[in-house]
Amino acid sequence: MTKIRYAVVGGGWISQIAFMPGIEQTGNSEMTAIVSGNRANAENMAKFYGIEHIFSYEQYDDMLRQGIVDAVYIALPNSMHADYAIRAAKAGVHALVEKPLAITVAECEAMIAAADKAGVFLMTAYRLHNEPGTIEVLETIRRSEIGDPRLFSSVFSFPVAPGNHRLKAEHWGGALQDIGVYCMNAARHVFGTEPTEAVAMSGWGDGDPRFAEVEEMISATLRFPGDRLAQFIVSFGADDRDSYRVVGTKGQIEVDSAYRLDRPISLRITSGGKVTEKNFPQYDHFSGQAHYFSDCILKGMRPEPDGGDGANDVRALLAIEAASRTGQAQKIASPARPSHPTPDMARNFPWVEKRLML
Repeated sequence: MTKIRYAVVGGGWISQIAFMPGIEQTGNSEMTAIVSGNRANAENMAKFYGIEHIFSYEQYDDMLRQGIVDAVYIALPNSMHADYAIRAAKAGVHALVEKPLAITVAECEAMIAAADKAGVFLMTAYRLHNEPGTIEVLETIRRSEIGDPRLFSSVFSFPVAPGNHRLKAEHWGGALQDIGVYCMNAARHVFGTEPTEAVAMSGWGDGDPRFAEVEEMISATLRFPGDRLAQFIVSFGADDRDSYRVVGTKGQIEVDSAYRLDRPISLRITSGGKVTEKNFPQYDHFSGQAHYFSDCILKGMRPEPDGGDGANDVRALLAIEAASRTGQAQKIASPARPSHPTPDMARNFPWVEKRLML
């Protein structure tokens, strides 16, 4: 086997704008099936990308049994992740699942158990773990260029259009779950440890009808071992912004365009009175992510952002949600991670221009 055959499960925005365009240039991945509730759109995408098979959601299990795919990319609403990943595992098919991994810790654990039992890989789709600029941030900290990292502060916001599924409570939607997970994951890997406590406060859009079911914004502060603190605020009502800053005992790192897939990352490192700026090219995050996951499957190497990494973020997100709801600090008990993103995981595929948006 030289290429991993993927089924794209869910033909919405993220599949169209990111995953499907990025596959061709990986060299070790291909798409052989698409599972969608919109037959007309699926046919257009299949023709555009040369995908042979089209299935409805009702035909998902049949597709898994046919032996035409090795892995699934699950880009469904959050509430559907666990069901589709577990069914894939039971069929002996690997799963790359969009974040957040699931809507409860119990679901995350069931997904992990199903994958382990079947001997397949479950990977949380943390594309930034394969992005060279993000890896450079972590390596700069590991080299002690800013001393001991003490503070993490981040803002991630953009306005969401009415009717977007991210605004539906039934799918565990909201800014915290959709984009706060990026800030949460970044803080965890910057400090290399798991948060132990969370406090939070939320806002509901001051009467904006978009936010009838989920918060417009939420601000969280987390305590990490060593009395380190991380703070982030995310919003679906504010203007575009995605950045974070790590302040250490001897310097700091500012990261701009920190999370978006369509903008190149830039770093500003201040250490010992010297300022160094690093501007990275516009890499295709999803090409890198797919190549890495396929490489793991082909080599029998467990992916670093596995189900456990996704589950630890879900534990923290649920604690933040509870802290916001109750006004009380919430304890977080997450197992330590065996590893964090490393330079060998970085992939530098160029940005793909060939994209079909329906």
